[in-house]
Amino acid sequence: MPIKNRISEMHGEITVWRRDFHENPELLYDTHRTSKIVKEKLTSFGCDQVITGLGRTGVVGVIHGRSNSNGKTIGLRADMDALPIKEITNLEYSSKKDGMMHACGHDGHTAMLLGAAKYLSETRNFDGKVVVIFQPAEEGGAGAKEMCEDGLMSDFDISEVYGMHNAPGLPVGQFNIRSGAFFAAADQFTVNIQGKGGHAARPQETIDPTIVGAHILIALQSVASRNTDPLKSLVVSVTSFRTESDSYNVIPQTVQLKGTVRTLSKDVRDMAQEKITQLIKNTGLAFGANVELDYDRGYPVMINSDLETSHMIKAAKNVAGDKNVDDNASQVMGAEDFSYMLEERPGAYIRVGNGNTASLHHPNYDFNDESIPFGTSFWVELTETRLPFL
Repeated sequence: MPIKNRISEMHGEITVWRRDFHENPELLYDTHRTSKIVKEKLTSFGCDQVITGLGRTGVVGVIHGRSNSNGKTIGLRADMDALPIKEITNLEYSSKKDGMMHACGHDGHTAMLLGAAKYLSETRNFDGKVVVIFQPAEEGGAGAKEMCEDGLMSDFDISEVYGMHNAPGLPVGQFNIRSGAFFAAADQFTVNIQGKGGHAARPQETIDPTIVGAHILIALQSVASRNTDPLKSLVVSVTSFRTESDSYNVIPQTVQLKGTVRTLSKDVRDMAQEKITQLIKNTGLAFGANVELDYDRGYPVMINSDLETSHMIKAAKNVAGDKNVDDNASQVMGAEDFSYMLEERPGAYIRVGNGNTASLHHPNYDFNDESIPFGTSFWVELTETRLPFL
């Protein structure tokens, strides 16, 4: 059967866990309540080891199969943190914390992996070890990187690692994935422009930083349109333009711009940083303004390795059927810090359908509990097919 019978029986229980996490969101590394509950549940399931403190508040559970003849260990990862967004769903289990909500479905990811951990601890129908990884701070905090730096892969001898995310707009019961670059690198920049302020009626006496900022904003659009191969992907977005003045008759002294750069390859990423730096510097010089650029490289490109992608495709098809698995999904310009884990070990990342719901990071978003049996069954199927018990 596509959905494990035992997991169908657990659906209601996992839903209760998920909704409890939804009511009690926590940001970045402050997942203390969530981490405590995850630890308690993994312990109660009978995991052979439960370790806390990796990546500050991360939790890891180790489950041994009935045998370990191949010596292989695989990692399964879920993220736990929420977002600083005010929820407007009006659900009976809405967030109890003003200005915080699970707007990306990490409550569902955590609950589904817990469900898989319970099932695998009960059955142990595999040969080897599985490490269930519950990670904080995916939403901008690079929790995956910190867990890796704390020895996640080496200490638990993980040979391959897998991740999963829900996908609004993809029907429940369907999966999509692709080999190679899947999610984009996400860099960000801040431009501080120092001009010479003055009276708006005498602009000739000033160095107007708003003019400098406007020219920089427009010039940055040429990086994608005139410096990038049209067959490659680049997004440069200026998302904030602020002056120190809120007056009709004052030319401000300073202006600040902020923005993001999204790329799917190293060469485009390097080129974009170089061109953006040149444009900003030279535009400031042209107008006689002092311009400072802070360019921060964020999450790298998330690249699925070919072999591990094929393993995920096989497991997804076993759960959902061939026609419900798209193995050539479109690339995503959003970023994902699971990319750091994929830099450490071969692995892959898949998306599971969340149905016709609000988009991720929207105040009306909610994880679709009907996807729980599919996601949980997928984790179990992947484990049992990667670590077959003979």
